[in-house]
Amino acid sequence: MTSSGRFITFEGIDGSGKSTQARLLAEALRARGREVVLTREPGGSPGAEEIRRLVLEGDPDRWSAETEILLFTAARRDHLERTIAPALAAGQVVVCDRFADSTRMYQGLSRGDLRALVDQLHGLMIGREPDLTLLIDMDPELGLSRARGRKGHEERFEDMGIELQRRMRAGFLALAGEFPARFRVIDGGRPMEAVTADVLAAVERELA
Repeated sequence: MTSSGRFITFEGIDGSGKSTQARLLAEALRARGREVVLTREPGGSPGAEEIRRLVLEGDPDRWSAETEILLFTAARRDHLERTIAPALAAGQVVVCDRFADSTRMYQGLSRGDLRALVDQLHGLMIGREPDLTLLIDMDPELGLSRARGRKGHEERFEDMGIELQRRMRAGFLALAGEFPARFRVIDGGRPMEAVTADVLAAVERELA
């Protein structure tokens, strides 16, 4: 799945503001004349959006971590085939709210050490990493408060509590250290405009 486009992902704990920053980045790049596909995970294709409803709604104990890994991988494969790969092949910029790093964290760390299984399935079924990953770092208490304030229906992971968010933040920062070539850590606790400016600066360096 070689491509001539650029694949940019946003990661972070729930409530970190990454979805807003992904949207603002897409708008800024389009204003500069870039062709941009703004997408999300789980989701981003019709089949993957159906799986999204299965994994993000309902009781926190609805699925085991192993079952979640399979569901997320299936959604990601469909997303890759139908949305991401065609856009990259056409030379477009793909901006994605979450990708495999979220599965490495949420399913790989949340209920047991399943990171090796996540990576094995990723290698077999996905085989693609982003060109640039923007980690919007956020205090877990503030992030969870923001996430719960949305009062939506997709709160299954938020309902797992603050300890999960703390583990996820530490895990994401460790992941940034593991893959320093593609990760950029941005302080999400500042005013939105400051975060947006840092995001755009990092992306412009990647696209230059």
